[in-house]
Amino acid sequence: MTEASLGWLALARGALDRVGERRRDDAWLAEMWADPRSRVLVIERGKVPIRPEPALVLIPPDQAPEGERYLLGVDVDGVAYFAVSAPLPAIEGTEPASLRATGALLSDRDAGLLTQAVALQNWHETHTHCPRCGALTRVASAGHTRICTVDGSEHFPRTDPAVIMLVHDLVHDKERILLARSATWPVGRVSILAGFVEPGESLEQAVAREVHEEVGIKVDDCRYLGSQPWPLPRSLMLGFFARAEEGQELHVDGEEIKSARWYTREELRAATDAGEILLPGRISIARQLIERWYGGELPGDW
Repeated sequence: MTEASLGWLALARGALDRVGERRRDDAWLAEMWADPRSRVLVIERGKVPIRPEPALVLIPPDQAPEGERYLLGVDVDGVAYFAVSAPLPAIEGTEPASLRATGALLSDRDAGLLTQAVALQNWHETHTHCPRCGALTRVASAGHTRICTVDGSEHFPRTDPAVIMLVHDLVHDKERILLARSATWPVGRVSILAGFVEPGESLEQAVAREVHEEVGIKVDDCRYLGSQPWPLPRSLMLGFFARAEEGQELHVDGEEIKSARWYTREELRAATDAGEILLPGRISIARQLIERWYGGELPGDW
């Protein structure tokens, strides 16, 4: 099945069938690697070669360097796409670029390829040893699992679910949005609230807990909006709108959150126009949730 595309979420796009059923088919994998139509994305520590358009630089398998190999999928024309973890080749007219810098600018196909490749490479680089016995692991299933070389246990890529929530309320018939500044950010940089889901916790429980822990208020009417992979290094961001109960005072925790305040749409526009606050970059789900609430694009970013 071809991946669904959520155009408003830059890293939730894709145009390939991931062909999970082919990952253990060694004969088919060898055939695809030998096919001159197949294309390879070389990735080194999260960076890939990019052309100015921007577009990924994809090369045929016979030009690919040696390295760990990951099957990314097949397009509607039957062309297979792979990633290889290796030093980037020197290709005239290209430069190395990261997912954070270019993901929002790429086509659906290229954004999906790069997001998946970065996620897989990040996992492989940090799971070279078995968590059970400490022995070395080897790549299997076309890059989608690792197998312990001693006890034979199979290990799958890890994804950490995190909720990210746009908290809003209604005061005197004016809707407001809550924006906060992390304790580690410079003055003016703001975003919406977020946090990781804890063991044994639902997404809705995580939303309510994180909001209360960080700014001391209660929320209800938690509505799911969409999700976006954030493989920096291994998160899946699950976006929500959450309504704050009326008459509550903000009490920031002072550790994770340094400051927080409410903005009406008019106040938000004025603050961004004046450069008083800087919103997250357009590649982030935070920025997309803010602009969906606002009803249009806003100026400035990190």
